[in-house]
Amino acid sequence: MSEAAPGLITVFGGSGFVGSQVVQDLARRGWRIRVAVRRPDRAWKLQTSGHVGQIQAVRCDANDPAGVEAALQGADAAINLIGVLYEAGARSFQAMHVDAPRTIAEAAAAAGVGRLVHVSAIGANPESDSDYARTKAAGEMVVREVKPDAVIIRPSIVFGAGDDFLNRFAAMASMAPALPLIGGGRTRFQPVYVGDVAEAIARAVERPDAAGRTFELGGPEVMTFEEVLKLVLRETRRDNALIPLPFFAARAIGSVAQLSAVVGMAPVLTRDQVVSLESDNVVADGAEGLAELGIEPTGVEAIAPSYLWRYRRGGQFSERPAA
Repeated sequence: MSEAAPGLITVFGGSGFVGSQVVQDLARRGWRIRVAVRRPDRAWKLQTSGHVGQIQAVRCDANDPAGVEAALQGADAAINLIGVLYEAGARSFQAMHVDAPRTIAEAAAAAGVGRLVHVSAIGANPESDSDYARTKAAGEMVVREVKPDAVIIRPSIVFGAGDDFLNRFAAMASMAPALPLIGGGRTRFQPVYVGDVAEAIARAVERPDAAGRTFELGGPEVMTFEEVLKLVLRETRRDNALIPLPFFAARAIGSVAQLSAVVGMAPVLTRDQVVSLESDNVVADGAEGLAELGIEPTGVEAIAPSYLWRYRRGGQFSERPAA
């Protein structure tokens, strides 16, 4: 496998926010792409990312060994992007972050797939109080146990048009007079651009020297939660108040809010997400990252205005914010 002669690659979870960008990047590189998803009808838009016949969406339950085996048939490489931000029914953290990666890794090893890239998250920690972070760590471990040469990618919070980060706060700002500074707004993030994440994943697939390594992806700036909210307010031309909300109070609110998942609605906040916010989400000291993959990170200030304008009262042509 080499950059000069890409073959067939299977992308599990390729219809989501990050997955769509990854598929576009791989298509530009000449890969034939099999997008393995639960709902192929939601992946129709990806067909325009490549040439006729270059991208194929197939139905696949990542917890079904037979389905995963079929999705990997003839593949030269595979990428696992499956993950959930909250639990709902059968889509538990254990099922999506641990069981599915194990099934994919075992099938990839059995099929002789040359390269497996597993996308995890910064903050993955087997000793974390967060179920999300703890299962992300367990997923990394089962992948490496089965396929030691797998590449682990750990992004920080990913931003870009269609994200569930800046868009979420911008939508809240357009509806509520105040925004909560959970934990006082001191939690630190290192937002990374979705285009840089997609490029990193593609390079991790193609570079032989990436085998068995872990890359933590963060942007050029470390921002506190408060600075993120102020950026959103500045770009949406709003002056909402920022009200400190202690972690204990946010956990209580999250416990109630997550009940909406029972009826199929995405919760605004969950208790586990609050627990995750009690730890910084930044690249660890000494960790390999975008630089080792030859990528110059893109700052959030350069991209956010291109899509947050939708939340301004005057739309795209409203008055520019003060410097």
